[in-house]
Amino acid sequence: MRAFSIPLVRPALGAVLSATITFPAAGQDMQMPGMDDMPGMTAGKSDAPGKPDKPDMPGMDMQADDMRGMAMPPMTMTGAFGPYAMSREASGTSWQPESTPEGGLHFMAGPWMLMAHGNLDAIYDNQGGPRGNDKAFSASMGMLMAQRPVGEDGTLGLRAMLSLDPLMGANGYPLLFATGETANGREPLVDRQHPHDLFMELSASYSLKLTGDSSVFLYAGLPGEPALGPAAFMHRFSGMDNPEAPITHHWLDSTHITYGVVTGGYTKGPWKIEASVFRGREPDQHRYDIEGPRLDSVSTRVTYNPTPNWSFQTSWGYLKSPEQLTPEIDENRLTASGTYNLPFGDNVWATTFAWGRKMNHPGHTLDGFLLESELVLHDTHTIFARAERVAEDELFEDGPLLDRVFTVEKISLGYIRDVHLGDHLKLGIGGLVSRYGYPSALDRAYGDPTSYMVFLRLKVG
Repeated sequence: MRAFSIPLVRPALGAVLSATITFPAAGQDMQMPGMDDMPGMTAGKSDAPGKPDKPDMPGMDMQADDMRGMAMPPMTMTGAFGPYAMSREASGTSWQPESTPEGGLHFMAGPWMLMAHGNLDAIYDNQGGPRGNDKAFSASMGMLMAQRPVGEDGTLGLRAMLSLDPLMGANGYPLLFATGETANGREPLVDRQHPHDLFMELSASYSLKLTGDSSVFLYAGLPGEPALGPAAFMHRFSGMDNPEAPITHHWLDSTHITYGVVTGGYTKGPWKIEASVFRGREPDQHRYDIEGPRLDSVSTRVTYNPTPNWSFQTSWGYLKSPEQLTPEIDENRLTASGTYNLPFGDNVWATTFAWGRKMNHPGHTLDGFLLESELVLHDTHTIFARAERVAEDELFEDGPLLDRVFTVEKISLGYIRDVHLGDHLKLGIGGLVSRYGYPSALDRAYGDPTSYMVFLRLKVG
């Protein structure tokens, strides 16, 4: 096995603008004095250290015009799927620790509560070795969510997420040891990360509170995300500032864009139990369209948040013919993960450990492990790291190594320095470097590569 070492990163050769507008996956305090009640918000304890308890707010419905110019006391926004703080909610119907911070812009439009968030990145990617490449590319995402009460105990939620990833080209960007999907419908993408579709999520949900701490909910998307795996990597606070997709993506969260999904669930205090029917086939190479729905796969997930700082999930799924180029192969997938979030002062530190197992029929059983962590200091300095280990059988299309299973390891380390340009606007410059470990049988193909990315990021919210 090749050992890890991390030499100095070579200078960046260039960068190109990348528009990324992501919707926050966690809850945020809003300042609103003079209010007694707002739809979608509840009183409770402040999540931030040193802040006062949130006051009770019975009985007053205010329109957006009524709030203009008002200062507001801290409040906790209620989740779309149950009577808990919205800070639990991440991508799709997944949960994360309730103490996870939430950025973004929050505003009211009549009974609707709206939230949005955004990034603009300029990225240059250099993947070393004989199978590596370099590219300046755009990896982007935009999300808006709306939520309003329906009747006395119901909540209606709408979510739209779009991406400009198709602008980077059908073959995505270089990423050593990444596999999955296709650029042209004939050849698989190997050592490259595929672009996301223009439409990443168009979903609606309805939840009904049963008691003070329990609810049932229904979620549907075209596209949407089924109840399978941890929160998608671009929504996990422990890894969301890393611009590089994990090579464990297709072990853990590749179903985050699914053309046709319906999920039903039940929440009770710290527990959530849910099940989905969805389309198992991953998106094709036509990244600008909406593919036809098909409910041919199933999944179930149990999530437990024992304290505000912890979230655990385990899930199982059957995916019917997930890969376009191997339609005869079905997959059973198991995942388990735990996320810990630690707020201290005006800092936050989040860490996720996740395991995924792909059981291909016919084919191999393959495991993937991920450990990632992100530390944000004073909303200015971000340090992030990721370590992965995967068993991979798709690295070669022909030759003596075809269909062989290789265990590959990767470690990445990165940093971002932000400059605050305004109350909800900051500009960051960052970079990351990656090294690999793998069997000696891969030496000729991969050499001894070091990979890196450098980027600028304009963040709104």
